[in-house]
Amino acid sequence: MSTSAPLSGLSILILEDDPAVMRHCRGQLDRLGLETTGVSVVADARMALGEQAFDFVLLDVNLPDGSGLDLLREGKIPASTGAVVMTAQGGVAGAVEAMRLGALDYLAKPFDPGELGLVLGRARRAQQTARVEEHREEEADHVSDHFFFGEALGPMKIQIERILEADRRLERALPPVLIEGPTGSGKTTIARWVHHHGPRARQPLVEANCAALPETLAEAELFGHEKGAFTDARSARMGLFEAADGGTLFLDELPSLSLPLQAKVLKVIEDQKLRRLGGNREVRIDVRIVAATNLDLKEAVTRGAFREDLYHRLDLYRVAIPPLKDRGEDILRLAEVLVGRLCKRYRLPKRSITPAGRARLLAHGWPGNVRELSHELERAIVFEGSEELSFPALNVPAGAAAAPTGGGALVAGGAGTGDWLAPGWCFPESGFSLEEATNRLVRKALQQAGENVSGAARLLGVSRDLVRYRLGLKAPKGETPADGAAS
Repeated sequence: MSTSAPLSGLSILILEDDPAVMRHCRGQLDRLGLETTGVSVVADARMALGEQAFDFVLLDVNLPDGSGLDLLREGKIPASTGAVVMTAQGGVAGAVEAMRLGALDYLAKPFDPGELGLVLGRARRAQQTARVEEHREEEADHVSDHFFFGEALGPMKIQIERILEADRRLERALPPVLIEGPTGSGKTTIARWVHHHGPRARQPLVEANCAALPETLAEAELFGHEKGAFTDARSARMGLFEAADGGTLFLDELPSLSLPLQAKVLKVIEDQKLRRLGGNREVRIDVRIVAATNLDLKEAVTRGAFREDLYHRLDLYRVAIPPLKDRGEDILRLAEVLVGRLCKRYRLPKRSITPAGRARLLAHGWPGNVRELSHELERAIVFEGSEELSFPALNVPAGAAAAPTGGGALVAGGAGTGDWLAPGWCFPESGFSLEEATNRLVRKALQQAGENVSGAARLLGVSRDLVRYRLGLKAPKGETPADGAAS
């Protein structure tokens, strides 16, 4: 990207007392599309900074009434304003001091005509990076960038590959991507996949959860604001569209925005330029939009909850993620992948899933989709004191049968200890695993006792040592594994 793209429409205050250098700077900056304000003394710079918000300040060090560094020392330059310092040739000490005080970059006089634009371009990128990191700290979502496709998502993967192939041909001005899928299905992860595998992978990816943006602040958060635009706007601030310049802006749950704000989003997508809240300068941007929703957007358009023109603008590249319950055996393969990651995170030995546990995973409806599956696996790894996971607390439809184990089949019923304790239950012809049933009773008692071994022992009427043995913690004294299984 050329340096002029991210600078056009931005404002800069130049503090320089040499008229020739001032003319040189303003000429270069005007050609780059910046709005320039020039002053020759520190006192005038203080006044200008108090009256107006600037995107950048370009400071000379030696001035008749002080130094440009005084403005940094006094905290007169807001954090949202990027400072670049001009030093005389060989003025290394001044440059080091400026960077220590918070300047983003410096220029050594005399400088070449194109050098000023390059330095301000770097400073702009530094501002964007800081804004992205600030936004990331505010986000609570830390979904993994890895995505398991499996066989069920084969068609979806082909569609994503087609999008990426088209992106590589276009390189610039990439069309929007619309991701549809139920809550927890992995829309954020797919958005990250599209960005990190596309031509803008080295550029910023900014994520905005539109559902979490208060209506009163959503416009300022997305488009930025100038100083004094509203009561708490004590300084100018870059919006998320600007922070994503050159890269990708992921708008999660976009229909959560009001209809008037949807109209402004549409205009920015189409024009690739914006005005900050409270401002009148147009800032040019180059942003790829990825939008996601858990709604049927056509139905939302019909009932007036989503703008039809915005829908048609987004509906060029569409990716539809099916609910987890429709992904068949892929649920088990995904569970194995997630168990491996979770064990690695907690620095635990790799856990395996029992046949009964696999049956429970397949029988559960997963209304929370992949997010719910991940949470259930994490809960089992943390609280089931066994190297084999069977998910006894997972609710499944009554009568759902587990696959055969070494000692026969175990019927994994509804909540509680299972249908195999119900009065009308009969042994299956394939047999019954007493070992598995005993372990499930112990784990259920432990869960009911709040993970307290003594409490579980009281519920079962056995010793604490036996409970520990069944949990794989320690063998009971004077009792062999065979004795324990018969207890």
